[in-house]
Amino acid sequence: MAILFSLPIILSVVAVYLFIPDWYMKISKTSPGTFITIIFAMLLISLFFSFFRMQFKWEMNEQLHKELKSKENRAASNADPDNKK
Repeated sequence: MAILFSLPIILSVVAVYLFIPDWYMKISKTSPGTFITIIFAMLLISLFFSFFRMQFKWEMNEQLHKELKSKENRAASNADPDNKK
């Protein structure tokens, strides 16, 4: 998901930088080192997004697992009233 977000931005910057370098320098009025900074920033953003998305999905799955286990325990205790835990 993070790569889908950052890949078009990185590809457009790379395409302009490689195929039209004079236009890139004239329009951006930045040094050539800025290009590497842009690529590095997009990679950091994609790593940040993917890490927190992974953590969020992990928490959601863990919550669902706990809910299912509690339902299973309630169903087991209702089905067998002699079973006391």
